[in-house]
Amino acid sequence: MKTVFRAVYMSLAAVALAWAAGDATAGEAIYNKSCKGCHGADGVPNPAIAKSMKVPMAHLGDSAVQGMSDADLMGAIQKGKGKMKPISSVSGKSLEDVVAYMRTFKK
Repeated sequence: MKTVFRAVYMSLAAVALAWAAGDATAGEAIYNKSCKGCHGADGVPNPAIAKSMKVPMAHLGDSAVQGMSDADLMGAIQKGKGKMKPISSVSGKSLEDVVAYMRTFKK
């Protein structure tokens, strides 16, 4: 009986995790609208933006960025980071979707 319960529990947990994860395909459209101008189509920062803001901008696929938790990445989008202003147009499920798309830039 314990084995059956454990199997059912593990199956439900896997489904819940998959459901909670963002949708990279949906995130791409949001990223292209709200992030691409500064962070580039493939995560490579726009050099003109970096120069005008006088800040180094990391490639979104770099290990420093990819090593951040999803919560930290969502926080940077919502609250801004350094000279990056908050992106108020991205919230709720869209945050998870954008982060899922950002994970596709991993080198």
